[in-house]
Amino acid sequence: MTTQANTPIITEDVFLTSPKDTRIANLAARVGQEVTLHGWVNTARSSGKISFIELRDGSGYVQCVGEHHLLSPETMTEIQRCSQESSITVDGVVQEHPKQKGVYEINLRRVQVLHQALDYPLGKKDHGPDFLLENRHLWLRSRTQWAIQRIRNTIIHATYEFFSAYGFIKIDAPIITSTACEGTTTLFSMDYHDLGKAYLSQSGQLYIEAAVMSHGRVFDFGPVFRAEKSKTKKHLSEFWMMDAEMAFCTHQQNMRFQEELISYIIGRVLALNQAELATMKRNTATLEKVKPPFVRLTHAQVVQMLQKEGATIKANDDLGAPDEAILAKLFDVPVFIERWPAEIKAFYMKRASDDPSVVLAADLMAPEGFGEILGGSQREDDYETLKKRMESENVPISEFQWYLDLRKYGSVPHAGFGFGLERLVNWISGAEHIRETIPFPRLLYRFKP
Repeated sequence: MTTQANTPIITEDVFLTSPKDTRIANLAARVGQEVTLHGWVNTARSSGKISFIELRDGSGYVQCVGEHHLLSPETMTEIQRCSQESSITVDGVVQEHPKQKGVYEINLRRVQVLHQALDYPLGKKDHGPDFLLENRHLWLRSRTQWAIQRIRNTIIHATYEFFSAYGFIKIDAPIITSTACEGTTTLFSMDYHDLGKAYLSQSGQLYIEAAVMSHGRVFDFGPVFRAEKSKTKKHLSEFWMMDAEMAFCTHQQNMRFQEELISYIIGRVLALNQAELATMKRNTATLEKVKPPFVRLTHAQVVQMLQKEGATIKANDDLGAPDEAILAKLFDVPVFIERWPAEIKAFYMKRASDDPSVVLAADLMAPEGFGEILGGSQREDDYETLKKRMESENVPISEFQWYLDLRKYGSVPHAGFGFGLERLVNWISGAEHIRETIPFPRLLYRFKP
């Protein structure tokens, strides 16, 4: 069935085989009714004359309570087969938990085991990270990993919603590139047919700058690759990056847009993922404080503050992890660090008119000691200025002539920024390690499963 505007009406009915079928996420609307659920056994136990099965179906978890005297011998036999991760179908009546408002459970009537899982390798005991990564395909089923991926999903959708509301369109940057936007030493290379070396992209930024001159406001969101030989808790070899570019946009407007985006994303997570945040034991007090405007400090101001706290950072230094940790103790809200020394930033960043030694760039630091989650700048829009800078920094003009052309034909002031999805998920969810924030992490010593 379609509306007059030929817009499909999306319903869940396509996945249901009977009127009783439902999902755990929808139980609040079925209180007092008998329903059918399909899912997997998280835990199962018996106590006296009652059996308990914690069931998950992807949308959530629910406790199913079976009073033995109400159950048939066949159902009792099936309950005894309900080992961890067995797939089952249950029928029962939805009732609100007697002590927990808003929590529902199933009063069992029937249980059918669809497939009995035997000797599931991920038991309730603690496992080391190597064992868990070897079994990542199964570890994804655990409650915390379930919660992290659902928070990740909300962040992705919130990003799309926010950009759509501001009239952005998604432009897909290439994954295979002939050059690197900031050097080739940290890129994965490959032989590309008979044309020579090619690289897996580390950023789509330069490419979507081309699209901004066509559409005005654009973003991309896709996988990128970094080949640094790093084993830090914030490093992945493959991750997802969002880059946005806006025409007729200044540095100040860029920061304003970024803080609105981050605030919106966190608001959506707080609205939609309370159960997942609770599973992660995430203290949401800091997230609830994230509201614009954010704190704004220049790089010079931050250096002075850190030096007063005993840090060894110098005037033209980048911030290291110890510096970020000190800064986190001084602020419990996000902090923009802007007007960075030009010598430690990328060639395409526009320099300040009142001080050419600094660029109109800002990095957003998350509180709680997490560090940078977002970075952006106003882009240099003058052809000759950018060309001279590229020459002075040994950026190959021949390879980037197309990028210079954007300043040759109808150049306008423009700005952009980007965030790494996994770092944002890491901070918002409170996950212990960034490797948990992507379904199948690619690390320095791991690319399986």
